[in-house]
Amino acid sequence: MSLNVFLIGPMGSGKSTIGRLLSNELGQEFIDSDRAIEERAGADIPWIFDVEGESGFRDREQMVIDLLSQQERIVLATGGGAVLRAENRTNLKSRGYVVYLQTSVEQQLERTARDRNRPLLQNDDPKGVLVKLMAERDPLYRECADLIVRTDRRHPRSVVAEIVRHLNKLRALSQPG
Repeated sequence: MSLNVFLIGPMGSGKSTIGRLLSNELGQEFIDSDRAIEERAGADIPWIFDVEGESGFRDREQMVIDLLSQQERIVLATGGGAVLRAENRTNLKSRGYVVYLQTSVEQQLERTARDRNRPLLQNDDPKGVLVKLMAERDPLYRECADLIVRTDRRHPRSVVAEIVRHLNKLRALSQPG
């Protein structure tokens, strides 16, 4: 059984780092949906936000997630807001195994403090923004997830090992007895 694995969760939860390691472990291609959006647009995400607004970015994101989630044998790291659109949640849930990488706002602040590529955090109150986003998005992450894994203060390899253990259990259950 070869399965697509889709990583969801807030910015700074480790989706890209864990996705790369997981794809190596599983022998599957790694794709970052934000990088795919940038490649197709020929521009970075802050520029897309500036010119097209968040809704323009979300339109691009929805199209890319629809296309990418139809591929086979991939590990896909999605953007933190990918779950905002019902179509994305439906496509992810129906086309692969969805892992919610859960982290605290404090950990997010640490991991994103110097990252200028986060348009939603370019303001005077990044912590307030992260608290608001978590309140809005956590129920959507949970609705979509097949597995929830906490990433706070954990080495990415230990998170990957936990995901692989769950995937192996799934494979064992799906084997004919």
